[in-house]
Amino acid sequence: MKSANDRLSIAALGGVSEIGKNMYVIQSNEDIVAIDCGSKFPDETLLGIDVIIPDVGYLLERQEKVRALVVTHGHEDHIGGIPYLIKQLNLPIYATKLTLGLIERKLSEHGLLATTRLHQIDADSRLRLGETELTFFRTNHSIPDCLGIVIHTPQGKVVHTGDFKFDLTPVNGQYADIHKMAAIGESGVLALLSESTNAERPGFTPSERTVGEQIMKAFEDATGKIFLATFASNINRLQQVIDAAAHTGRKIALLGRSMVNAVEIAAPLGYLRLQPDMLIEPQDVNRYAPERVAILCTGSQGEPAAALARLASGTHRQVEVRAGDTVILAATPIPGNERNVARVVDHLFDRQANIIYGSGSVTGMHVSGHASQEELKLMLTLMKPKYFIPVHGELRMLYQHRLLAEAVGVAKGHSFILSNGDVVDIEQGVARQERKIHSGDTLVDGLGIGDVGHIVLRDRKVLSEDGILIVILSLTRIDGRMSVSKSDVISRGFVYVRESEGLMEEVNRLAVAAVEQLQDNRTNSWSMYKQSVKEAVGKFVYAETKRRPMILPIIIQI
Repeated sequence: MKSANDRLSIAALGGVSEIGKNMYVIQSNEDIVAIDCGSKFPDETLLGIDVIIPDVGYLLERQEKVRALVVTHGHEDHIGGIPYLIKQLNLPIYATKLTLGLIERKLSEHGLLATTRLHQIDADSRLRLGETELTFFRTNHSIPDCLGIVIHTPQGKVVHTGDFKFDLTPVNGQYADIHKMAAIGESGVLALLSESTNAERPGFTPSERTVGEQIMKAFEDATGKIFLATFASNINRLQQVIDAAAHTGRKIALLGRSMVNAVEIAAPLGYLRLQPDMLIEPQDVNRYAPERVAILCTGSQGEPAAALARLASGTHRQVEVRAGDTVILAATPIPGNERNVARVVDHLFDRQANIIYGSGSVTGMHVSGHASQEELKLMLTLMKPKYFIPVHGELRMLYQHRLLAEAVGVAKGHSFILSNGDVVDIEQGVARQERKIHSGDTLVDGLGIGDVGHIVLRDRKVLSEDGILIVILSLTRIDGRMSVSKSDVISRGFVYVRESEGLMEEVNRLAVAAVEQLQDNRTNSWSMYKQSVKEAVGKFVYAETKRRPMILPIIIQI
């Protein structure tokens, strides 16, 4: 029975208007449940940053109410931030068998596995977290063991789909439980959170099984070694590669840490079927005839440090792409990665390999793991939500998904587009979006979590563009007055000193003059010395070179 104090809040901490670092928070009265905690790779403006995770300050301030982290599936943009979350807030984690296996590997690498509370769930599980109950339903995606979540609250049921598609011929035999989804919808859904990645794509997303048919054909036609690059987390595709290799009598070598990790985790858990003697070490590839070897590798997005890029440039220490070998890019470039992928493909052509690349719709070597428009409408039709919140996508995708919802019966004004930090509050069956909570990005650099901010990034940008000019001045007190006894200028990334001696001498002279002028004015402030040197040198350098290097004065009293 609902009381006057019942309130349900749905908030976004990550994953809105950007692909990655998904995290949503559902609060029913005194119970908070977090769903997913992903990571996102930085763009070229975030110099030196390793990964971006959600800012969980809101949860830290209310940790006595946070009951658990529930994970929908094992992709990096849904689990990548978990070790960093656990370092700050040691929540119990609930996830399926494969997802837990992937999380365990991450926690182990961070030294957190022994102290983290992990609980395995499946589509039939029923959880009681405080006064809130959770049930689940099976969905399809490009990785096995995916779940949708139903949060039962006094206000009504909230459904989070996770990432999904409706694959009617799944490679792994894990069919989407459409009957259970329909039953959930028939019993009434207050609010639906549904992913929006392919909201702009008409029709249905093809089955992963169609990719297997193209991979089998390519393996049958190839005469030399086969190199296949794909997402390591696409376990279903890895299985189809293994099947094609077994059918054509090829051994398999794994290149790339994430590829090795995926196979080492999925195979013992039963999600990959392969004979133990099929796997060979990369250094043993040349011991076999080319037509008896297939190499599964990372780097389908053209990442410069990944295995495929090193193979293309000829810098891989153990394996080489030779004329007549076949290279398959079983992935469509993510927007923004096209240039890197094109560079890798050019290098592969230069090595006279046979290359199968391009969009999945052209090559048949890739299909999306996300629902297209007709599947999104099917989910909406099955769930029949009163309120709708499109999630996981760029803004244009969220808006398109809202139009799809209205087309299948969600009332206008009952859909909410949330930016990170936005909250939808539901009281007495009425939803409003009127407030925000603390949110943002936490930048991870090495072992530092959140210790790199905009000022540090600004300095890194200056250093990367115009370099640094270090001005060293030694001051000696003579007859009660400070004077410059020695000075030096060091350039790094600014100009080549041997070819710019005149420039360096003038910089030196101006720095000394700036300090001596302050001495004449009887100024003895070290900060004033440094600021005066920076201003004098900076104006001169820009006038001469039109560059603005970082100027770092170092003043030493002898």
